[in-house]
Amino acid sequence: MNETEALIHKLRRELEEHNYRYYVLSSPTITDRDFDLLMKELEELEAAHPEYHSPFSPTQRLGSDLRNDFEQVAHRYPMLSLSNTYSEEEVSEFYDRVARSLNDDFEIVAEMKYDGVSISLIYRDGRLLRAVTRGDGSRGDDVTINVRTIRSIPLRLLGDDYPSEFEVRGEILLPIAEFERLNRERELADEAPFANPRNAAAGTLKQQDSHIVAARKLDAFFYAILGEALPCNNHYDNLRKARSWGFKISDATRKCGSIHDVFAYLNHWDVERKALPVGTDGVVLKVNSLAQQSALGATSKSPRWAIAYKFAAERAVTRLKSVSFQVGRSGAVTPVANLEPVLLSGTTIKRASLHNESIIERYDLCIGDMVYIEKGGEIIPKIVGVDTDARPAGGMRRVSFVKHCPKCGSELFRPENEAAHYCPNRWECAPQIIASIEHFASRKAMDIRIGPETAEDLYHRGLVRNVADLYGLSLDDLLRLPRKGDRSAGNLFESIEESKSVPFERLLFALGIKHVGETVAKRVVEAYPSISLLRPATTEELEAVGNIGKHIAQSLVDYFSDERNISIVDRLASYGLRMSAGEGPVAPRSSKLEGLGFVISGTFSKHSRDAYKQMIEQHGGHNLASVSAKTDYILAGENMGPSKLARALSLGIRILNEDEFLSMLTE
Repeated sequence: MNETEALIHKLRRELEEHNYRYYVLSSPTITDRDFDLLMKELEELEAAHPEYHSPFSPTQRLGSDLRNDFEQVAHRYPMLSLSNTYSEEEVSEFYDRVARSLNDDFEIVAEMKYDGVSISLIYRDGRLLRAVTRGDGSRGDDVTINVRTIRSIPLRLLGDDYPSEFEVRGEILLPIAEFERLNRERELADEAPFANPRNAAAGTLKQQDSHIVAARKLDAFFYAILGEALPCNNHYDNLRKARSWGFKISDATRKCGSIHDVFAYLNHWDVERKALPVGTDGVVLKVNSLAQQSALGATSKSPRWAIAYKFAAERAVTRLKSVSFQVGRSGAVTPVANLEPVLLSGTTIKRASLHNESIIERYDLCIGDMVYIEKGGEIIPKIVGVDTDARPAGGMRRVSFVKHCPKCGSELFRPENEAAHYCPNRWECAPQIIASIEHFASRKAMDIRIGPETAEDLYHRGLVRNVADLYGLSLDDLLRLPRKGDRSAGNLFESIEESKSVPFERLLFALGIKHVGETVAKRVVEAYPSISLLRPATTEELEAVGNIGKHIAQSLVDYFSDERNISIVDRLASYGLRMSAGEGPVAPRSSKLEGLGFVISGTFSKHSRDAYKQMIEQHGGHNLASVSAKTDYILAGENMGPSKLARALSLGIRILNEDEFLSMLTE
């Protein structure tokens, strides 16, 4: 393999990895601009060397966000991506190409390019029929149940002059304030923060639990309507009509009669976008006339009548003063760059995350380096480069990742296929224990009134060394804490007592088991509604639960294999905490449903869904989240989900009502 062919293969592998991180994991490791530059380099190499053409190259397809756990739907009109530009010269070239192709007067509609998740909504007779993600451009995931929770999306249209059936396209967004709130909660729970609002929106929209989607307060802006009988013959007026039907259309949308109008718009919003409540990363320019759009047509990947102009991220340069290392609740050790204060996008930046050792190695960082800082997704500060020319001739001290825990001295380890290093001393490392107390007491866990300072006081005074110790505290213990008067100590003592009634799924989340966040805890409890059922579960049994992979399953098994964890859980049970999703005692097991897989759908009159799930587990069966070839029975109540019904019928799965299921247990 020669040097050129090797470079082509290398670029393809890199782009495939970045595509996977962006579309599937919603956790990119490079900027959109860096990705586009890599793609452009590969396109130019493949064009110059057609002998290395491959139908499997990333240049031959669109990115995809398709997921196997959602029903996939074909788009009536392909959702093409837009060609990106980064300079006024490229915008001028686009404008000139359109002028030459049309040889006629034309208008450009300029719109803000919101940094969200593309969505296609289909309306029939004025009602929302279906919501589909972009997917691979030709088909996407049906996320209707989640989209219905977004309050800025109309379920029923206003007026009566809309087409009988049409499609509207837009971006689903997470407002910046909500993004920051969500990341604060994730950091408190020792979960990786979302990289930017776009990734947070993508992750939210693909949640299996629509209640979580509703709680995250997504928003949406719309930028196009498609159909056979549109009210107007141009894009701008169709958007105005869509606004009258109840769709949220950006006030920033403008018609431009010349290239000078276009540049004025770009320059204005390059500054003003920073005051918007949602993330933006550029401007979209479209030919206004629908007839002219049709005449210009499209390539296999993008329309010729539209282009995206990407703003350059605001950048600052400052000095790296030092690097410190933080220890999280899971033991993950994170390097943090301490900087000379610098103003960036209206905020004074003093610190920036370095994420892991590979970032330090990538930039070959030295103490005293002049480093370039950008805000990832216009939110989170990060180091994006080093001014190596500014280094003195005599050399500088290189930054090296620590080999031992900066707090307890234990030797760090790095799991295979992970970038992070961990301290293994979770039972004696102070930051891990204090963070576990904070997590256990957090609002979405046990909701105990303990802040960071109180958690540190409780630990350093020897009062709490694990979360079970909280329930052995007396009021006198709390009164001896600094800053605790009668009232605050009494409130804390009362909140500890009240936490004993917190539901089982929140207790499971509060235990801080690796990979078991709030959503996963709910899924686990749906399948294993009591601690006595969960503790003996094997990895194979846990993996059979919908959306629980091998890493989560192994983490649960590891947790309940450690006698120290079992001791804590037993102590919590002895203090009266709820160890079951049901109200009453757990009935003994039988083998009447041994090895059978059940999916529960609909609403029930004789028992709750949780009660039925518990019955299935108690009698040897398995609860499954989705209908598949592994499903033996559907336990169906009123209003069974139509997609589950159709899937069950296609697979020949027997559907049981409540009476038929209960009779199986009494036979």
